[in-house]
Amino acid sequence: MKPYRIALALLLAGIGATGHAADLRTDLDGLADALEPRVIEWRRDIHANPELGNREVRTAALVADHLKRLGYEVRTGVGVTGIVAVLRGGKPGPVVALRADMDALPVTEEVDLPFASKVRTTYGGKETGVMHACGHDSHMAMLLGAAEVLMKLRAQLPGTVKLIFQPAEEGPPPGEEAGAKRMIEEGVLSSAPVPEVIFGLHVLTEYESGKLAFRAGGLMASSEDLTITVTGRQTHGAIPWNGVDPIVASAQIINALQTVVSRQIDITQGAAIVTIGKIEGGVRNNIIPERVVMKGTLRALNPEARIKLAEAVRRTATRTAEATGATAEVKIGVDHSYPVTYNDPSLTARMRPTLARLAGDANLIESTPQTVSEDFSFYQQKIPGLFVFVGVRKPGASKDEYAPNHSPRFKVDEAGLPLGVRTLVGLTLDYMSGAGSR
Repeated sequence: MKPYRIALALLLAGIGATGHAADLRTDLDGLADALEPRVIEWRRDIHANPELGNREVRTAALVADHLKRLGYEVRTGVGVTGIVAVLRGGKPGPVVALRADMDALPVTEEVDLPFASKVRTTYGGKETGVMHACGHDSHMAMLLGAAEVLMKLRAQLPGTVKLIFQPAEEGPPPGEEAGAKRMIEEGVLSSAPVPEVIFGLHVLTEYESGKLAFRAGGLMASSEDLTITVTGRQTHGAIPWNGVDPIVASAQIINALQTVVSRQIDITQGAAIVTIGKIEGGVRNNIIPERVVMKGTLRALNPEARIKLAEAVRRTATRTAEATGATAEVKIGVDHSYPVTYNDPSLTARMRPTLARLAGDANLIESTPQTVSEDFSFYQQKIPGLFVFVGVRKPGASKDEYAPNHSPRFKVDEAGLPLGVRTLVGLTLDYMSGAGSR
């Protein structure tokens, strides 16, 4: 018997220590084996029919229909297309939230699979494919699987489960609001039943199937969009002294920004990043333009460093521009702003034994911090949360064979999905039963 199946059996035995033992002898091995093909089927169906953020109409209908058939209390249209489902256990206890994201990306799939996405759309004025290139199809399939297992354990469940199927984790279309922030604004964490903790998973090809990775504190970076508009005074390129050159000023700002992290941020408290990814200005080789616009991103792994990073970037850009006679307008986090994905240290310590039992000590990894971002972080700002990485690279395969998230060649080893199902169930049952509490 696999370690995580033994763990669930022991959890149930512990939950029912004062109950009727005969009612608790659920054949979890048989249940897990029977459910695995369905989890894979759900994942493939969703993968073949991806939808972008705030457009997850078919996806949401599939999720809602299945949860209703199981017997969950289901609300639809939360945060545009989100689903909230509630399962009230047979015994009193805490409310635990479990979250999965639903949206795909504007990426044209290059993986040769019978269920590869053929969906096309127009995004940002350009025709493109649509693909689950970040594993959200796997996240939904794992949570649907966990929902079914938890329903079968309803009579023994000492608490309430609140499932959150969230749209637009990758961000909504321009001019729209969505994602975790909007679902929170619409009461997903404050309306009854009110959860006291939240758990979430993310598949990563960095780790082999059968492995779980996590860390306390900053797991994934905050993320803010950055726009710096440098304004000078336009003039002929042959007489630059008659104007103020915003291109030269922008070059000096870019160079100065490289010292923000190395000289103004305490990097012993966590990594920080300033990246300029786009610069645009001028129309002709012999005209010094009036204006240059730069766009970039700010990242930090420490909430305090996030604040200091924004302050330092704003100060450095404006004062460097002033030194050249130009001005700089700095906008941070206008269109995109995610906090640090921060695993509550106490909750993480409490649930670590659960993760060790589920995966086995040898398969539990202390993750390095990731400088990508996740809007699961918004939930963690309201209640304690734990976010865990699930390995989906075939054991023995090189990382070159399994492209990273957001690649058109991204693929998952579906053998890794059952551990994700058991992790969601195991964390829920252990937390409800008070395992590891102090």
